[in-house]
Amino acid sequence: MGKMNVTSDQMLGLFAEMVLDEALRKYREQTLYREIDAALAKGDEASFIALTTELNSLRSLGK
Repeated sequence: MGKMNVTSDQMLGLFAEMVLDEALRKYREQTLYREIDAALAKGDEASFIALTTELNSLRSLGK
């Protein structure tokens, strides 16, 4: 029984890590959208390009 609990604890830990990673990714994506909107409003092309590049990278990791 002890080995079963360790395996179960490891699986729960892995699941918790996956949930946290997804929440952080979504939060960063939302932040990037706001920053991209601000860069567009200011006409800051360099920031827009950098932010959209990061957003695209983040999206490709999430797939």
